[in-house]
Amino acid sequence: MTKNQSREWDSGAYDRISAPQFSWGKKVLDRVSLRGDERLLDAGCGTGKLTGELLALLPRGHVVAVDLSQNMLRTAGEHLQVRFQSRIAFVAAGLEHLPFDRAFDGIFSTAAFHWVPDHNLLFSSLYRALRPGGWLVAQCGGAGNLDRFLASVAAISKSSRYRAHVGEAQHSWTFADPTTTAKRLRAAGFQHIDTSLEPATTRFEDAIHFAEFASKVILHRLLEHFPDAHTRQQFMSEVAALASKTDPPFELDYWRLNLEGRKPD
Repeated sequence: MTKNQSREWDSGAYDRISAPQFSWGKKVLDRVSLRGDERLLDAGCGTGKLTGELLALLPRGHVVAVDLSQNMLRTAGEHLQVRFQSRIAFVAAGLEHLPFDRAFDGIFSTAAFHWVPDHNLLFSSLYRALRPGGWLVAQCGGAGNLDRFLASVAAISKSSRYRAHVGEAQHSWTFADPTTTAKRLRAAGFQHIDTSLEPATTRFEDAIHFAEFASKVILHRLLEHFPDAHTRQQFMSEVAALASKTDPPFELDYWRLNLEGRKPD
C-alpha cells in the first residue's frame, strides 16, 4: 500500500452513502452551543456535509475544515466554497500534526479520531490549536466498535484465496474506551472532561447496500491489498454472505465514543 493510497478515499461514494455518519454527527452538533461569531475547526471534515451544518450556525463566524484526504477536501470545496465563500477555508493535514497554535474558539469532529493511531499525540495537537477557554466536542469509533463484523472479515481473510494478498495487514484504528480517553485528554491539558460510549447499530436492506458501505467506508484500505477489482468483489461478496446469516442480517455493530473537554482560560 502506498502512502497516498493509505490516506485517500472514494469521496464521491462516501458522500453518497454516509447517511449513518451524518445522522450521528447531527446529534453531536446539537451538543454545541454557539454565539454565531466563533472561529472553529472541523477536524476531519470529510465531504463537508456536517461542515455546512456547522457554518449555518455561524452567520458571523468562520470554519477551517481539515482533512488528510485531498479527495475529501475537493468534494467538500465543491459543496461549500460558493455557498460560504470567505467564511470557509480548507487545509490538508493530519489531525495529530495540526499547523495551528491558539487559533480556534472550538473544535468539532465526528467519525475521524479513530483513524489516528496515537491519541496522546492527537489530543496534544488539538489542545495546542485551541485558544485559552476553547472547547472540544467530538465523537468517533469507541471500544467494541465493529468487533463482530471485523471478526468475520478476519475469518474470511484467512482463506487461501485471500491470505496471500492480505498477508499480515493490520487495521490501524484506535477504538478507545471512555476511561482511557479521559486520562489522555487530561494528560494533554484539557479540563471539564466528559466521555461516554453509546451503541449505534446500523442495518442495511440487502447485500448490495451492505457490501458497498462496508467496502467504501470501513474496508477500503484493506481492499487496496488485493490485485484487481474481481478479487475485491469476490471478497466482499463473501463478507456480505456471512452478514446475511446474522440475526438480524446485514447489521454493523457500531459503538460511538463521545468526548468533550475545555482548555483552561
